[in-house]
Amino acid sequence: MAGLENLKLWLSKRSLAFSDRAAEFGLPAPKGVLLLGVQGCGKSLCAKAASSLWKLPLLRLDIGRMFGSLVGSSEENMRRAIQTAESVAPAILWIDEIDKAFAGTQGSSGSDAGTASRVFGTFLTWLSEKTAPVFVIATANDISNLPPELLRKGRVDDIFFVDLPSDQERREVFRIHLQKRGRNAADFNLEELSRLSDGFSGAEIEEAIISGLFDAFSKGCELNTEILKTGLAETVPLSKTMSEELNRLRSWAQGRARPASGVVVPSAAEIRRKIEL
Repeated sequence: MAGLENLKLWLSKRSLAFSDRAAEFGLPAPKGVLLLGVQGCGKSLCAKAASSLWKLPLLRLDIGRMFGSLVGSSEENMRRAIQTAESVAPAILWIDEIDKAFAGTQGSSGSDAGTASRVFGTFLTWLSEKTAPVFVIATANDISNLPPELLRKGRVDDIFFVDLPSDQERREVFRIHLQKRGRNAADFNLEELSRLSDGFSGAEIEEAIISGLFDAFSKGCELNTEILKTGLAETVPLSKTMSEELNRLRSWAQGRARPASGVVVPSAAEIRRKIEL
């Protein structure tokens, strides 16, 4: 996984937190983290990487499947899911896009007789009171849908903001995905590709490489830098089409969340303001 050095360091420091030696030292088991940030920048991949780093089983909690048609079944499903996670502890519980999963909790009383609120309340109580070593990794894209009760200390250990990759991180993303597909990264001009992919997320870079492979295969030639440059030029990254939303997300994260990467990537609007000044 390229970049995100601050988050990697945070996870590596807690890699032995579930051991007997850590308990004897007086360390409590870490509760979890909330990963907030731009779509396609590796938040979900972090959960899988943490599972590999800590050598712990990874469980994915699908909140949508918790809700049933019978009265009381939704709350029972949540309790059963929590018991399942605790039964295999120590483990990592991954909740993808938690902002969408609990988006309707505040207006739940008028839409589903409060079922979503009760399910969410059960989950919040477990986060605060759990004693089993279950580490929760929750990811979110939209902070406006996040209930404030979820953000307080004691329920999660920290909140990390995952931004767009920097120049050096984009080069590493290109190297990883090229090698993943059997290509030698040294045969490509990674510096130029990184410059042309400014504002791209990791997922968009991966799709550009896949698109280039299709183009090379249809032409009967090998993948090269020129084909990738053409693919990048034809792609409009999400950071441009959703620039206002990205700036809003960065503004919220400033001072409220820790940067997952050691490099702060300025937005286009911020760059323009500096030039104007």
